[in-house]
Amino acid sequence: MDNVATHEDWKVRFSSLAPGLLLFARQWLRSSADAEDVVQEAFVRFWRRNHNIENRALLYATVRSIALDFLRRDNRRARRESDVVAEIEHSVQPKFTAEDETQRALAAAVDHLPGEQREVVVMKIWNELTFAEIGSVLGISQNTAASRYRYALGALRKNFTPQ
Repeated sequence: MDNVATHEDWKVRFSSLAPGLLLFARQWLRSSADAEDVVQEAFVRFWRRNHNIENRALLYATVRSIALDFLRRDNRRARRESDVVAEIEHSVQPKFTAEDETQRALAAAVDHLPGEQREVVVMKIWNELTFAEIGSVLGISQNTAASRYRYALGALRKNFTPQ
């Protein structure tokens, strides 16, 4: 008897095992879509390596391995993204050429603005971007950019008292 699995054998096996494998993969992953990707990748890897489609233990081990790799990759990406955000938050601090008490007080007042408002103020005042350009950079409408700017100026008027 020939033990070579046909295309139809693989389809049937995938249909019967996929729901359980999805549930298995889901315990490590944040979404059903990620679990579906992992299960699909496991089947493809399994098929390419010509493993016996009846070896369920190896298939589950493959799903687990791919899910854990996916999770590690996702965690590394999240760490990199948070590092970039932290760098951006530090880099949007306005730099004044001459340091005097009034400028330090203004810098402190800008620093206390919410991040969304602070980034708009920095782009508008120190980088002279239009609200349309700011909206494009931040993925918001120009009206939202203008509103954040208005709120920031209001907060600065309230919290900043020149010396």
